[in-house]
Amino acid sequence: MADRKPEYLVLPRRLSRMREVLERRQKDLLLFMDRVRNEHNFSALLRTAEAVGIHRVLYGLDEETERPPVNEAVTLGAHRWLVLERVADPAAKLRKLREEGFQVVVTWLGAGTRDFREVDYTRPTVIVVGNEVEGVSPELLPLATHRVMIPMVGMVRSLNVSVATAVILYEAFRQREARGLYEHPQLSPAEIEAFLRKWAYEDIIAERRR
Repeated sequence: MADRKPEYLVLPRRLSRMREVLERRQKDLLLFMDRVRNEHNFSALLRTAEAVGIHRVLYGLDEETERPPVNEAVTLGAHRWLVLERVADPAAKLRKLREEGFQVVVTWLGAGTRDFREVDYTRPTVIVVGNEVEGVSPELLPLATHRVMIPMVGMVRSLNVSVATAVILYEAFRQREARGLYEHPQLSPAEIEAFLRKWAYEDIIAERRR
């Protein structure tokens, strides 16, 4: 018996756009948000991550009952196209990623930092950004492969976390685009089809049932 064709509930042009996006997703470029609680910042970070082709965003919050502070007016739906993974033990997660070959790039304003543009983001990379007031948790700093900062010449020595992260993510995007990393899919054909099924059928059915 012939294989049954997948069911989709979107127009062909929309489906083609979804496939095009999935074929450019970067499995080896991750964003980790450490205790980012402000919903505007959290949501703006998701929107930028999706824009540069990140596939998976990790986040950690102190309380198990805390919900991810997503503001749909800010994300404009970007969170729907990302894999969001809540991390209970950030330090253990980062250690595991390092064992898997990821470099851990942590934003930091203290000693031992380097210009963010000096890092090679074409390597498997997880970019770690911290809480709006306290920055990255102290226990995560020793796990950093690189501690980076954005050079500034004004009186104010830091940027809003969502703005700073956008600057770094677009440097990663620039380097990866120049290296041609968006030209060949990192997701397998089976993974692409699974996400098309989710986006173009399962999510739509779920929305209609609300």
